[in-house]
Amino acid sequence: MRYLVPVVLAVVGMNSPMAIADDEATLRHFKTVLWPQAYRTQDVELLDSMLHDSFEVIDSEGNVSTKQGELDFIANNKWDPGSFEYRIDRLDIYDGKTAIISGAGIASNYTYKSSNVLIKENGKWRAVSSHVSGVKDRENTG
Repeated sequence: MRYLVPVVLAVVGMNSPMAIADDEATLRHFKTVLWPQAYRTQDVELLDSMLHDSFEVIDSEGNVSTKQGELDFIANNKWDPGSFEYRIDRLDIYDGKTAIISGAGIASNYTYKSSNVLIKENGKWRAVSSHVSGVKDRENTG
């Protein structure tokens, strides 16, 4: 019985309010700071660590790109949106290991909506899917 108590406490602690708050903060930083930073600075190593090997993105025109495609893209293309902010409208975590993040990207001259699915493996969050839609020029967004 002595050995059961630490195991039960460890399992309960995985979904504790503090663990959930930590995951939420990590995911907010992941999406609003690290992801744009990887693209802006062409940091292939950072993006590689953030994307799961099975990652796919569907762009606003319906084109699908894999993790390797995204790594190749940022290695060869400078992304300079001017000012940029990602506003999270939804951040839900399921069973402490799957997360949905959706919101809006607001750049100097365009906006878009995106949704993302992330999974937590070995204590680390990684994106497995991203979808972008509704890209609009800023002067048309009213």
